[in-house]
Amino acid sequence: MGAIQKIVKWALNHLPRTFLQRVAGWGVPILGVWYAGRGRKCPICGKQVREFLPYGYSISRRDALCPRCLALERHRLLWLYIERETDLLNGYPTLLHIAPEVALKRQFEKHYGEEHADRYLTADLESPLAKLHFDIQDIPLADESVDVVICNHILEHVEDDRRALRELHRILRKGGWGVVLVPQDLDREKTFEDDSITSPEERARVFGQYDHRRIYGRDYADRLRECGFEVEDIEYEKRLSEEERKQYATAGERLYIVKRKTENGTDDKPRAEGACTLC
Repeated sequence: MGAIQKIVKWALNHLPRTFLQRVAGWGVPILGVWYAGRGRKCPICGKQVREFLPYGYSISRRDALCPRCLALERHRLLWLYIERETDLLNGYPTLLHIAPEVALKRQFEKHYGEEHADRYLTADLESPLAKLHFDIQDIPLADESVDVVICNHILEHVEDDRRALRELHRILRKGGWGVVLVPQDLDREKTFEDDSITSPEERARVFGQYDHRRIYGRDYADRLRECGFEVEDIEYEKRLSEEERKQYATAGERLYIVKRKTENGTDDKPRAEGACTLC
């Protein structure tokens, strides 16, 4: 393992997450100096590098982290989906972004601007990057008050993930949609969870990260459906060209697009229409 990989892995496992969120904006670009070049390009911020930085709590993944906007593989893939397959950036729907990733947050803030800023809601239990602070298991928003939800790699941390999913379903308007991603082991038929495992060391050994509570299997889409969603499971990387997959280093995570049913069903394409239902 190279020196940069060791530094990143040590920081992820030993420094408080809120501290990392505050310093990553200037610390990661410094590390990025060692990756100068033109072999990769981030589709979110346009940064070109020889290779993306390594990232990972237990297994350090090469070619993962953009040194400018901090996008990981899943963020780059999701952004391509949002740009190419949805109308989100053509309007100003009420968007709830749970645990906002810096790379996506910057783009959404730029899109919404000051005029529509009240329609872009960021939320987290404790992150300094979020405007609202609450437990996703008990969301303090009205029923059917949100048009779009983005919630990535949160449910594996939550005590009762089904309760959290029911809350997301409750606040999503009829015809609304969202992206709800989790780390997933497709070799597992069923999701594995064991609440008796509480120590950070044992959780890291069993679940792959010190603050994870479960490993999702191939039944993840069924969990989403159990909570009321219609689900589209997309292997979106297969829609990219070989050159795009290499250039953007998207790494193939599946996208789970959830929709809340209307009386007449749901639209085929996630849309951006909708007034600000929180105003």
